[in-house]
Amino acid sequence: MKLVVIGGVAASMSAASKVRRMDSEAEIAVYEKGNFLSYGACGLPYYVSGENDDYRKMIARTQEQFSERGIKTFLQHEVLKVDTDKKEVTVKDLSADKTFTDTYDKLMIGTGTFPVMPPFPGADLENIHVLKTLEDGMILKEIAHKQEVKDVVIVGGGYIGIEVVEAMKTLGKNVRVIEMGERILAPFDKEITAIAEKEIRDKGVELNLGEKVESFSGDRKVESVKTDKGTYKADLVLVAVGVKPATAFLEGSGLELAENGAIIIDREMRTNIEDVYAAGDCAQVYHKVLEENDYIPLGTNANKCGRLAGANIAGSHEKYVGTLGSAAIKIFDLELGRTGLSEEDAKKKGINYTAEFVKASDHPNYYPNPTPIWIKLICEKGTKRILGAHAIGSKGVVLRIDVFAVAIHNKMPADELGMADLCYAPPFAGVWDAVHIASNAAK
Repeated sequence: MKLVVIGGVAASMSAASKVRRMDSEAEIAVYEKGNFLSYGACGLPYYVSGENDDYRKMIARTQEQFSERGIKTFLQHEVLKVDTDKKEVTVKDLSADKTFTDTYDKLMIGTGTFPVMPPFPGADLENIHVLKTLEDGMILKEIAHKQEVKDVVIVGGGYIGIEVVEAMKTLGKNVRVIEMGERILAPFDKEITAIAEKEIRDKGVELNLGEKVESFSGDRKVESVKTDKGTYKADLVLVAVGVKPATAFLEGSGLELAENGAIIIDREMRTNIEDVYAAGDCAQVYHKVLEENDYIPLGTNANKCGRLAGANIAGSHEKYVGTLGSAAIKIFDLELGRTGLSEEDAKKKGINYTAEFVKASDHPNYYPNPTPIWIKLICEKGTKRILGAHAIGSKGVVLRIDVFAVAIHNKMPADELGMADLCYAPPFAGVWDAVHIASNAAK
Protein backbone atom coordinates (compact mmCIF):
# COMPACT_ATOMS: atom_id res chain seq x y z
CA MET A 1 0.00 0.00 0.00
CA LYS A 2 1.16 3.49 -0.85
CA LEU A 3 -0.20 6.20 1.44
CA VAL A 4 0.09 9.89 0.64
CA VAL A 5 -0.50 12.24 3.56
CA ILE A 6 -1.27 15.93 2.97
CA GLY A 7 -0.21 18.05 5.93
CA GLY A 8 2.41 17.33 8.57
CA VAL A 9 1.14 18.36 11.97
CA ALA A 10 -1.34 16.80 14.42
CA ALA A 11 -3.89 14.65 12.58
CA SER A 12 -1.61 13.86 9.65
CA MET A 13 1.36 12.62 11.61
CA SER A 14 -0.84 10.72 14.06
CA ALA A 15 -2.32 8.91 11.07
CA ALA A 16 1.04 8.25 9.40
CA SER A 17 2.53 6.93 12.66
CA LYS A 18 -0.43 4.63 13.29
CA VAL A 19 -0.24 3.20 9.78
CA ARG A 20 3.46 2.52 10.24
CA ARG A 21 2.84 0.70 13.53
CA MET A 22 0.19 -1.48 11.92
CA ASP A 23 1.78 -1.99 8.51
CA SER A 24 5.57 -2.16 8.41
CA GLU A 25 5.54 -2.59 4.61
CA ALA A 26 3.42 0.45 3.74
CA GLU A 27 5.05 3.19 1.65
CA ILE A 28 4.24 6.51 3.33
CA ALA A 29 4.91 9.97 1.87
CA VAL A 30 3.99 13.16 3.74
CA TYR A 31 3.78 16.56 2.04
CA GLU A 32 3.92 19.56 4.39
CA LYS A 33 3.77 23.16 3.18
CA GLY A 34 5.69 24.57 6.15
CA ASN A 35 9.14 24.04 7.62
CA PHE A 36 8.22 21.90 10.65
CA LEU A 37 6.42 18.67 11.45
CA SER A 38 4.39 17.45 14.38
CA TYR A 39 4.46 20.45 16.72
CA GLY A 40 2.12 21.69 19.42
CA ALA A 41 0.77 24.98 18.10
CA CYS A 42 -1.16 25.54 21.35
CA GLY A 43 2.19 26.34 22.98
CA LEU A 44 2.87 29.30 20.69
CA PRO A 45 1.64 32.09 23.04
CA TYR A 46 4.00 30.83 25.76
CA TYR A 47 6.87 30.75 23.28
CA VAL A 48 6.11 34.32 22.21
CA SER A 49 6.13 35.47 25.85
CA GLY A 50 9.44 33.73 26.52
CA GLU A 51 8.02 31.38 29.15
CA ASN A 52 9.16 28.65 26.76
CA ASP A 53 12.59 29.72 25.56
CA ASP A 54 13.10 27.05 22.87
CA TYR A 55 10.70 26.37 20.00
CA ARG A 56 12.11 22.84 19.70
CA LYS A 57 10.28 21.90 22.92
CA MET A 58 7.01 22.16 20.97
CA ILE A 59 8.12 19.62 18.35
CA ALA A 60 6.95 16.09 19.19
CA ARG A 61 9.04 14.35 16.51
CA THR A 62 11.54 15.69 13.99
CA GLN A 63 11.86 14.91 10.30
CA GLU A 64 14.84 12.70 11.11
CA GLN A 65 12.85 10.71 13.66
CA PHE A 66 10.06 10.08 11.16
CA SER A 67 12.62 9.06 8.57
CA GLU A 68 14.08 6.50 10.97
CA ARG A 69 10.60 4.95 11.19
CA GLY A 70 10.32 4.69 7.42
CA ILE A 71 8.01 7.68 6.95
CA LYS A 72 9.20 9.93 4.11
CA THR A 73 8.45 13.58 4.78
CA PHE A 74 8.78 16.47 2.37
CA LEU A 75 8.86 19.97 3.87
CA GLN A 76 8.01 23.10 1.88
CA HIS A 77 5.92 20.95 -0.44
CA GLU A 78 2.39 22.21 -1.10
CA VAL A 79 -0.29 19.98 -2.62
CA LEU A 80 -2.08 22.08 -5.23
CA LYS A 81 -4.64 19.59 -6.52
CA VAL A 82 -6.13 16.17 -5.84
CA ASP A 83 -7.43 14.01 -8.71
CA THR A 84 -9.44 11.26 -7.04
CA ASP A 85 -10.24 9.54 -10.35
CA LYS A 86 -6.55 9.04 -11.18
CA LYS A 87 -5.57 8.74 -7.50
CA GLU A 88 -3.02 11.45 -8.08
CA VAL A 89 -1.86 14.61 -6.31
CA THR A 90 -0.14 17.62 -7.85
CA VAL A 91 2.64 18.90 -5.60
CA LYS A 92 4.73 22.06 -5.71
CA ASP A 93 8.23 22.02 -4.23
CA LEU A 94 8.27 25.58 -2.89
CA SER A 95 12.03 25.68 -2.31
CA ALA A 96 12.90 24.51 -5.84
CA ASP A 97 9.87 26.19 -7.49
CA LYS A 98 8.92 23.10 -9.43
CA THR A 99 5.73 21.06 -9.73
CA PHE A 100 5.29 17.29 -10.02
CA THR A 101 2.65 14.59 -9.53
CA ASP A 102 2.52 11.61 -7.21
CA THR A 103 0.14 8.68 -7.04
CA TYR A 104 -1.48 6.96 -4.07
CA ASP A 105 -3.43 3.89 -3.11
CA LYS A 106 -4.88 5.67 -0.10
CA LEU A 107 -4.94 9.37 0.76
CA MET A 108 -5.00 11.08 4.15
CA ILE A 109 -5.88 14.80 4.32
CA GLY A 110 -4.90 16.70 7.46
CA THR A 111 -4.24 20.23 6.24
CA GLY A 112 -5.74 22.00 9.25
CA THR A 113 -6.81 25.61 8.96
CA PHE A 114 -5.59 28.99 7.83
CA PRO A 115 -6.09 32.18 9.86
CA VAL A 116 -8.70 34.62 8.59
CA MET A 117 -7.34 38.03 7.59
CA PRO A 118 -10.22 40.33 6.64
CA PRO A 119 -9.47 42.79 3.80
CA PHE A 120 -8.82 45.72 6.13
CA PRO A 121 -7.27 48.75 4.40
CA GLY A 122 -3.64 48.88 5.55
CA ALA A 123 -3.48 45.16 6.40
CA ASP A 124 -0.25 44.89 4.39
CA LEU A 125 1.67 47.24 6.73
CA GLU A 126 4.60 45.81 8.67
CA ASN A 127 4.03 44.51 12.21
CA ILE A 128 0.52 43.19 11.47
CA HIS A 129 0.54 39.47 12.08
CA VAL A 130 -1.42 36.26 12.68
CA LEU A 131 -0.45 33.38 14.95
CA LYS A 132 -1.12 29.95 13.49
CA THR A 133 2.11 28.21 12.56
CA LEU A 134 5.44 27.76 14.30
CA GLU A 135 6.90 30.14 11.74
CA ASP A 136 4.28 32.75 12.77
CA GLY A 137 5.32 32.32 16.39
CA MET A 138 9.00 32.81 15.64
CA ILE A 139 8.33 36.04 13.75
CA LEU A 140 5.90 37.39 16.36
CA LYS A 141 8.30 36.63 19.20
CA GLU A 142 11.15 38.50 17.54
CA ILE A 143 9.03 41.61 17.00
CA ALA A 144 7.30 41.52 20.39
CA HIS A 145 10.61 41.43 22.25
CA LYS A 146 11.77 44.71 20.67
CA GLN A 147 11.90 47.59 23.16
CA GLU A 148 10.39 50.06 20.68
CA VAL A 149 7.24 47.95 20.45
CA LYS A 150 5.14 49.26 23.33
CA ASP A 151 1.50 49.39 22.24
CA VAL A 152 -0.05 46.11 21.11
CA VAL A 153 -3.55 45.79 19.68
CA ILE A 154 -5.15 42.35 19.45
CA VAL A 155 -8.07 42.07 17.05
CA GLY A 156 -10.30 39.24 18.21
CA GLY A 157 -11.28 37.91 21.62
CA GLY A 158 -11.15 34.15 20.99
CA TYR A 159 -8.75 31.59 22.43
CA ILE A 160 -5.64 32.72 20.54
CA GLY A 161 -6.25 36.42 21.03
CA ILE A 162 -6.85 36.14 24.77
CA GLU A 163 -3.83 33.86 25.31
CA VAL A 164 -1.63 36.39 23.54
CA VAL A 165 -3.00 39.12 25.84
CA GLU A 166 -1.21 37.51 28.77
CA ALA A 167 1.91 36.91 26.65
CA MET A 168 2.14 40.60 25.77
CA LYS A 169 1.51 41.74 29.34
CA THR A 170 4.27 39.37 30.46
CA LEU A 171 6.54 41.30 28.10
CA GLY A 172 5.46 44.60 29.67
CA LYS A 173 3.39 45.86 26.74
CA ASN A 174 0.36 48.13 26.74
CA VAL A 175 -2.38 45.83 25.45
CA ARG A 176 -5.77 46.52 23.92
CA VAL A 177 -8.26 43.89 22.70
CA ILE A 178 -10.83 44.85 20.09
CA GLU A 179 -13.66 42.34 19.79
CA MET A 180 -16.62 42.82 17.44
CA GLY A 181 -18.89 40.68 19.62
CA GLU A 182 -20.39 41.74 22.93
CA ARG A 183 -18.11 39.42 24.91
CA ILE A 184 -14.92 37.40 24.62
CA LEU A 185 -14.51 33.61 24.35
CA ALA A 186 -17.83 32.83 22.69
CA PRO A 187 -17.72 29.04 23.39
CA PHE A 188 -18.12 29.84 27.11
CA ASP A 189 -21.39 30.99 28.62
CA LYS A 190 -21.78 34.64 29.55
CA GLU A 191 -21.65 34.10 33.33
CA ILE A 192 -18.13 32.74 32.89
CA THR A 193 -16.90 35.32 30.39
CA ALA A 194 -18.12 38.20 32.59
CA ILE A 195 -15.70 37.08 35.33
CA ALA A 196 -12.91 36.61 32.78
CA GLU A 197 -13.44 40.09 31.35
CA LYS A 198 -13.16 41.65 34.81
CA GLU A 199 -9.88 39.78 35.39
CA ILE A 200 -8.49 41.06 32.09
CA ARG A 201 -9.42 44.65 32.85
CA ASP A 202 -8.10 44.38 36.42
CA LYS A 203 -4.72 43.41 34.93
CA GLY A 204 -4.57 46.70 33.02
CA VAL A 205 -5.73 45.52 29.61
CA GLU A 206 -8.06 47.75 27.59
CA LEU A 207 -11.01 45.63 26.48
CA ASN A 208 -13.08 47.15 23.67
CA LEU A 209 -16.19 45.01 23.15
CA GLY A 210 -18.86 45.51 20.49
CA GLU A 211 -16.35 47.41 18.36
CA LYS A 212 -15.48 46.80 14.70
CA VAL A 213 -12.07 47.37 13.15
CA GLU A 214 -12.20 49.45 9.96
CA SER A 215 -8.58 50.02 8.94
CA PHE A 216 -4.90 50.20 9.87
CA SER A 217 -2.72 53.24 9.31
CA GLY A 218 0.99 53.95 9.28
CA ASP A 219 4.05 54.80 7.21
CA ARG A 220 5.43 51.38 6.23
CA LYS A 221 4.86 50.05 9.78
CA VAL A 222 1.48 50.03 11.50
CA GLU A 223 0.96 53.04 13.77
CA SER A 224 -2.76 52.98 14.59
CA VAL A 225 -5.96 50.98 14.37
CA LYS A 226 -9.22 52.69 13.41
CA THR A 227 -12.56 51.26 14.49
CA ASP A 228 -16.16 52.40 14.26
CA LYS A 229 -15.72 53.98 17.70
CA GLY A 230 -12.18 55.39 17.82
CA THR A 231 -8.54 55.31 16.76
CA TYR A 232 -5.86 53.61 18.87
CA LYS A 233 -2.08 53.70 18.79
CA ALA A 234 -0.40 50.44 17.77
CA ASP A 235 3.22 49.38 17.28
CA LEU A 236 2.15 45.76 16.77
CA VAL A 237 -1.18 44.22 15.75
CA LEU A 238 -2.21 40.58 16.07
CA VAL A 239 -5.26 39.64 14.01
CA ALA A 240 -6.99 36.64 15.61
CA VAL A 241 -10.54 36.70 14.28
CA GLY A 242 -10.86 33.00 13.53
CA VAL A 243 -9.76 30.24 11.18
CA LYS A 244 -11.13 28.42 8.15
CA PRO A 245 -10.47 24.89 6.90
CA ALA A 246 -7.51 24.80 4.51
CA THR A 247 -9.34 22.92 1.76
CA ALA A 248 -9.40 25.27 -1.26
CA PHE A 249 -7.02 22.93 -3.11
CA LEU A 250 -9.74 20.25 -3.11
CA GLU A 251 -11.90 22.13 -5.61
CA GLY A 252 -12.88 19.77 -8.41
CA SER A 253 -11.80 16.68 -6.46
CA GLY A 254 -15.33 15.45 -5.89
CA LEU A 255 -14.85 15.46 -2.12
CA GLU A 256 -17.91 16.61 -0.22
CA LEU A 257 -17.37 19.79 1.79
CA ALA A 258 -19.56 21.56 4.34
CA GLU A 259 -20.66 25.15 3.84
CA ASN A 260 -17.61 26.46 5.72
CA GLY A 261 -15.23 24.34 3.62
CA ALA A 262 -14.70 21.54 6.17
CA ILE A 263 -14.42 18.03 4.76
CA ILE A 264 -17.45 15.90 5.57
CA ILE A 265 -16.40 12.55 7.05
CA ASP A 266 -18.02 9.66 8.86
CA ARG A 267 -17.01 8.37 12.28
CA GLU A 268 -14.27 6.24 10.68
CA MET A 269 -12.72 9.38 9.10
CA ARG A 270 -13.81 8.27 5.65
CA THR A 271 -14.82 10.86 3.06
CA ASN A 272 -17.46 10.32 0.38
CA ILE A 273 -14.74 8.97 -1.94
CA GLU A 274 -13.26 5.53 -1.42
CA ASP A 275 -9.67 5.38 -0.09
CA VAL A 276 -9.68 9.06 0.90
CA TYR A 277 -9.63 9.90 4.61
CA ALA A 278 -9.53 13.21 6.51
CA ALA A 279 -9.20 14.36 10.10
CA GLY A 280 -8.29 17.35 12.20
CA ASP A 281 -9.17 21.00 11.79
CA CYS A 282 -9.79 20.68 8.04
CA ALA A 283 -12.68 18.28 8.67
CA GLN A 284 -15.88 17.98 10.62
CA VAL A 285 -16.01 15.84 13.76
CA TYR A 286 -18.74 13.77 15.39
CA HIS A 287 -20.22 15.40 18.52
CA LYS A 288 -21.19 12.86 21.16
CA VAL A 289 -23.94 14.92 22.80
CA LEU A 290 -25.48 16.33 19.62
CA GLU A 291 -25.07 12.94 17.88
CA GLU A 292 -24.17 14.66 14.61
CA ASN A 293 -21.17 16.20 12.89
CA ASP A 294 -19.94 19.60 14.03
CA TYR A 295 -16.94 21.81 13.32
CA ILE A 296 -14.72 22.05 16.41
CA PRO A 297 -11.05 22.78 15.52
CA LEU A 298 -9.16 21.55 18.57
CA GLY A 299 -5.85 19.73 18.86
CA THR A 300 -7.42 17.04 21.04
CA ASN A 301 -9.84 16.05 18.29
CA ALA A 302 -7.11 16.23 15.64
CA ASN A 303 -4.79 13.81 17.42
CA LYS A 304 -7.50 11.30 18.31
CA CYS A 305 -9.14 11.35 14.89
CA GLY A 306 -5.77 11.19 13.12
CA ARG A 307 -4.92 8.06 15.07
CA LEU A 308 -8.26 6.49 14.13
CA ALA A 309 -7.80 7.48 10.48
CA GLY A 310 -4.44 5.70 10.48
CA ALA A 311 -5.92 2.57 12.00
CA ASN A 312 -8.72 2.50 9.44
CA ILE A 313 -6.39 3.21 6.53
CA ALA A 314 -4.46 0.13 7.68
CA GLY A 315 -7.59 -2.00 7.61
CA SER A 316 -9.50 -1.47 10.87
CA HIS A 317 -13.03 -0.13 11.27
CA GLU A 318 -12.76 1.96 14.43
CA LYS A 319 -15.34 4.67 15.07
CA TYR A 320 -14.71 7.90 16.96
CA VAL A 321 -16.71 7.92 20.18
CA GLY A 322 -17.26 11.63 19.66
CA THR A 323 -16.02 14.97 20.89
CA LEU A 324 -17.46 17.05 23.71
CA GLY A 325 -15.64 20.20 22.67
CA SER A 326 -13.73 20.13 25.96
CA ALA A 327 -11.36 23.10 26.18
CA ALA A 328 -9.46 25.15 28.72
CA ILE A 329 -7.61 28.45 28.85
CA LYS A 330 -5.54 30.32 31.42
CA ILE A 331 -6.19 34.04 31.81
CA PHE A 332 -3.72 35.63 34.21
CA ASP A 333 -4.69 34.28 37.66
CA LEU A 334 -7.78 32.43 36.47
CA GLU A 335 -8.35 29.16 34.67
CA LEU A 336 -11.41 28.42 32.57
CA GLY A 337 -12.74 25.09 31.37
CA ARG A 338 -15.78 23.93 29.44
CA THR A 339 -17.17 20.68 28.08
CA GLY A 340 -20.31 19.58 26.30
CA LEU A 341 -23.02 22.04 25.35
CA SER A 342 -23.39 25.71 26.19
CA GLU A 343 -26.77 27.13 27.07
CA GLU A 344 -26.86 28.71 23.62
CA ASP A 345 -26.21 25.29 22.03
CA ALA A 346 -29.12 23.81 23.95
CA LYS A 347 -31.42 26.63 22.84
CA LYS A 348 -30.42 26.29 19.18
CA LYS A 349 -31.09 22.55 19.24
CA GLY A 350 -34.45 22.97 20.92
CA ILE A 351 -33.40 20.88 23.91
CA ASN A 352 -35.58 21.10 27.02
CA TYR A 353 -32.92 21.98 29.57
CA THR A 354 -32.19 23.53 32.94
CA ALA A 355 -29.18 25.66 33.81
CA GLU A 356 -27.71 26.36 37.23
CA PHE A 357 -24.85 28.71 38.11
CA VAL A 358 -23.26 28.07 41.49
CA LYS A 359 -20.33 29.33 43.50
CA ALA A 360 -18.25 26.89 45.54
CA SER A 361 -14.64 26.69 46.77
CA ASP A 362 -11.63 24.66 45.74
CA HIS A 363 -11.21 23.52 49.37
CA PRO A 364 -12.79 24.18 52.81
CA ASN A 365 -12.41 27.44 54.73
CA TYR A 366 -10.66 25.63 57.58
CA TYR A 367 -7.60 25.13 55.37
CA PRO A 368 -5.64 28.27 54.34
CA ASN A 369 -6.36 30.23 51.18
CA PRO A 370 -9.55 28.77 49.76
CA THR A 371 -10.49 30.24 46.38
CA PRO A 372 -13.89 30.42 44.69
CA ILE A 373 -14.92 28.27 41.76
CA TRP A 374 -17.95 29.27 39.70
CA ILE A 375 -19.64 26.43 37.82
CA LYS A 376 -22.48 26.51 35.33
CA LEU A 377 -24.22 23.22 34.67
CA ILE A 378 -26.61 22.52 31.77
CA CYS A 379 -28.82 19.44 32.18
CA GLU A 380 -31.63 17.79 30.30
CA LYS A 381 -34.87 18.69 32.01
CA GLY A 382 -36.55 15.77 33.74
CA THR A 383 -33.76 13.21 33.41
CA LYS A 384 -31.10 15.59 34.80
CA ARG A 385 -28.64 14.12 32.30
CA ILE A 386 -25.63 16.43 32.24
CA LEU A 387 -25.22 18.09 28.85
CA GLY A 388 -22.60 20.74 29.51
CA ALA A 389 -20.42 22.32 32.19
CA HIS A 390 -18.47 25.58 32.28
CA ALA A 391 -16.29 26.79 35.15
CA ILE A 392 -13.84 29.51 36.18
CA GLY A 393 -11.64 30.07 39.22
CA SER A 394 -8.08 30.48 40.44
CA LYS A 395 -7.21 26.80 40.80
CA GLY A 396 -8.65 23.31 40.54
CA VAL A 397 -11.06 24.28 37.77
CA VAL A 398 -9.89 22.40 34.69
CA LEU A 399 -9.50 19.01 36.38
CA ARG A 400 -13.03 19.35 37.73
CA ILE A 401 -14.26 20.04 34.21
CA ASP A 402 -12.57 16.77 33.27
CA VAL A 403 -14.80 15.05 35.83
CA PHE A 404 -17.85 16.57 34.15
CA ALA A 405 -16.51 15.49 30.74
CA VAL A 406 -16.37 11.86 31.88
CA ALA A 407 -19.88 12.19 33.30
CA ILE A 408 -21.24 13.64 30.05
CA HIS A 409 -19.40 10.99 28.04
CA ASN A 410 -21.18 8.31 30.06
CA LYS A 411 -24.57 10.08 30.02
CA MET A 412 -24.67 10.44 33.81
CA PRO A 413 -27.49 12.35 35.48
CA ALA A 414 -26.47 15.17 37.80
CA ASP A 415 -27.89 13.54 40.93
CA GLU A 416 -25.73 10.44 40.33
CA LEU A 417 -22.59 12.55 39.95
CA GLY A 418 -23.67 14.48 43.02
CA MET A 419 -23.15 11.31 45.07
CA ALA A 420 -19.99 10.05 43.33
CA ASP A 421 -17.16 9.09 45.68
CA LEU A 422 -14.63 11.84 44.95
CA CYS A 423 -11.50 12.46 47.04
CA TYR A 424 -11.74 14.56 50.18
CA ALA A 425 -8.90 16.16 52.14
CA PRO A 426 -8.85 19.78 53.34
CA PRO A 427 -5.91 20.87 51.12
CA PHE A 428 -7.76 19.69 47.99
CA ALA A 429 -11.52 19.61 48.41
CA GLY A 430 -14.37 19.63 50.89
CA VAL A 431 -16.39 16.59 51.85
CA TRP A 432 -18.82 17.99 49.30
CA ASP A 433 -16.60 18.92 46.36
CA ALA A 434 -17.45 21.78 43.99
CA VAL A 435 -18.48 19.07 41.50
CA HIS A 436 -20.97 17.67 44.03
CA ILE A 437 -22.34 21.10 44.91
CA ALA A 438 -22.99 22.04 41.27
CA SER A 439 -24.47 18.62 40.46
CA ASN A 440 -26.79 18.62 43.46
CA ALA A 441 -28.04 22.11 42.53
CA ALA A 442 -29.41 20.80 39.23
CA LYS A 443 -33.20 20.81 39.04
